[in-house]
Amino acid sequence: MTTPNFLWSLAKKYFTAGLIGLTISDRYASFMAVRGSSMSPTLNPDSKNSTGFVFDDYVLVEKLCLEKYKFSRGDIVVFRSPSNYKEKNVKRIVALPGDWIGLPSVDTVRVPEGHCWVVGDNAACSMDSRSLGPIPLGLICGRITHVVWPPQRIGKVDSKISMLPRVHVSEEQT
Repeated sequence: MTTPNFLWSLAKKYFTAGLIGLTISDRYASFMAVRGSSMSPTLNPDSKNSTGFVFDDYVLVEKLCLEKYKFSRGDIVVFRSPSNYKEKNVKRIVALPGDWIGLPSVDTVRVPEGHCWVVGDNAACSMDSRSLGPIPLGLICGRITHVVWPPQRIGKVDSKISMLPRVHVSEEQT
């Protein structure tokens, strides 16, 4: 028979561990699954295998960049959708505040202060700034740094900009 003292001690340990884990995932880093093919080939390059099962990449999302909004062109970020706060999207930053974006369907657009321009690596199936417009930096939840699953893809995520040929970015003129 277990004593109430043992149960209370066990409950305190698990509660403490839960609080520490929650703090780490909220402030420093967390893991998440990336679904869909909008970031292929960087993430989810093989969306289906021969048996037809879909495999997601699981990634490490670093959150220290949020302290002073330290982002660079080429960073792959997780952000909340401007139209549905519960939905998270993963895209690559191609332009920062003050940069100019040249699109074939629209005149040149300047990225406003406090915003960034994001684009999916797979243009054919990506809902990104071309349809959503500039994304507020405040909606960014973190930066993806590493793929942690599946085992054959474990490693650092490439932050080279693989922009669409139809998007032209000019840095801010000072």
